[in-house]
Amino acid sequence: MSKINTVSHSSPQNSKKTYFQRLIQGIWKNRGIYMILLPVLLWYILFQYVPMAGLQLAFKDYKVNLGIWGSPWSGFKHFNRLFSNPRFFNSVLLTLRINIGRLFITFPFPIILALLLNELRMNRYKRTLQTIFTFPNFLSWVVVTGITINVLSFDGLVNSLIRVFGGTPVSFIGNESLFIPLVFATEVWKSAGWGSIIYLAAMAGIDPGLYEASDIDGATRIQKIIYITLPSILPTVTVMFILATGNIMKKGFEQVFNLSNPAVRNVSEILDVYIYNITFRAVPNFGYSTALSLFRSVVNLFFLVIANAGSKWLTGSGLFGMEENQNE
Repeated sequence: MSKINTVSHSSPQNSKKTYFQRLIQGIWKNRGIYMILLPVLLWYILFQYVPMAGLQLAFKDYKVNLGIWGSPWSGFKHFNRLFSNPRFFNSVLLTLRINIGRLFITFPFPIILALLLNELRMNRYKRTLQTIFTFPNFLSWVVVTGITINVLSFDGLVNSLIRVFGGTPVSFIGNESLFIPLVFATEVWKSAGWGSIIYLAAMAGIDPGLYEASDIDGATRIQKIIYITLPSILPTVTVMFILATGNIMKKGFEQVFNLSNPAVRNVSEILDVYIYNITFRAVPNFGYSTALSLFRSVVNLFFLVIANAGSKWLTGSGLFGMEENQNE
């Protein structure tokens, strides 16, 4: 009896030891894969996690001579200033307005473009169009906005044509009501082709037998898209939508910063532009700027979790794949 009790008491330790032994053996067996993964892990540790130590500036009065660690703590002083600043609230509302608009206006364009390209049967024509649509992605926002300003400025190409035909020039770049539509239009032109590659890759993995069976049943192309293609790429669409939602508070800085000008300041100072302005165009307060960045990150995390939970509830899939069956 005592021998049995001894075995039962020592078995958890043995199983724990065995687990770690299996882990070490598995790592050693797949050491080549882990060696490939190691640079990525080091990059994330050095450039993503180590800088998080600087977030303590949000709760400190930063002194250059004392450094980050030696500066005195200030509690929630910067956050109190943050939530009592009307300019901050305006930038948050403007950021939400623009980036929620992206989710409903610009997000579907890569999906639509991928569906159209997938229906083309002439491969050479298809590759040519895909190259044309993808090329703008490799241009920086400085170049894209420079082209946009040259075409739409008061003495640009469009207004020159309007003058030729006897019309009155329009201030496209300095018009507040046209600024946000211009943001959406340039976003679609630059990124729709690149974004469609992900959905085309997902469509390439669809079983051809499904389309062959639908041909036998007499399905039209539209019916194939609705009942085969779209349901098959829904997990990919879901993941991309969740990731886009998780960036809702920080997407678009380069685009808006380069497109904006003093005439449209009221509709162009999103949160990231506001952080830039108070950090580099005024007397810098790094504690206040860090508090703003921390607030932005927390809000992004909130939207990411909500979007992931909503996706699992509606479609059964999220960032980590299909929802597991609880009965198994």
